[in-house]
Amino acid sequence: MIRRIGPKLVIATHNDGKLREIRDLLAPFGIECVGAADLDLPVPEETGVTFVDNADLKARQAADLTGLPALADDSGICIDALGGRPGVHTANWAEDEAGNRDWTRAMERAWSELQQAGPDASSDAHFACALAIAWPDDGQAESFEGRADGTLVWPPRGDKGFGYDPMFVPAGHDQTFAEMDPAEKHRISHRADAFRKLTEALALS
Repeated sequence: MIRRIGPKLVIATHNDGKLREIRDLLAPFGIECVGAADLDLPVPEETGVTFVDNADLKARQAADLTGLPALADDSGICIDALGGRPGVHTANWAEDEAGNRDWTRAMERAWSELQQAGPDASSDAHFACALAIAWPDDGQAESFEGRADGTLVWPPRGDKGFGYDPMFVPAGHDQTFAEMDPAEKHRISHRADAFRKLTEALALS
């Protein structure tokens, strides 16, 4: 069933970087995006075991609390040599004992654990993204997954991205996500891949 998601959509994230990217990706469709923080929505406990699980629960909660369609993103980096970690725990690696997030800390941990994996450990990794959209009236929700393959580098480079972007070089490129012009990143990112599937499946025009 194809449903429209505008003209107003709650973006169920408290992450300013994600909110900015999602707004940019939705801008061509004339959809007004309002962030979870702007609506004083609580931060849900992400108890899912997959990116889709977490995106779905965040979207459903925001739709239920606001009475508006809600779009949620759950994404992270998966490092081959670490068995796919940090995966759904990507943001947790940035947190200190007080729960504050420091992405430099997260990147340092990722690189340290990769080095501990041994001199022959692959630096291959991928970003994964799950987008879930939920409607408040009937509980319908749909999800879409995207992926961007690449390799990790050290030291981190660039200041245009967020999260682990400064240490991730997408396949076929020599710049990190954080060095790229945002428009180029939006074209090839895991989030863009998921958005392409979303726009194909829903009545965005």
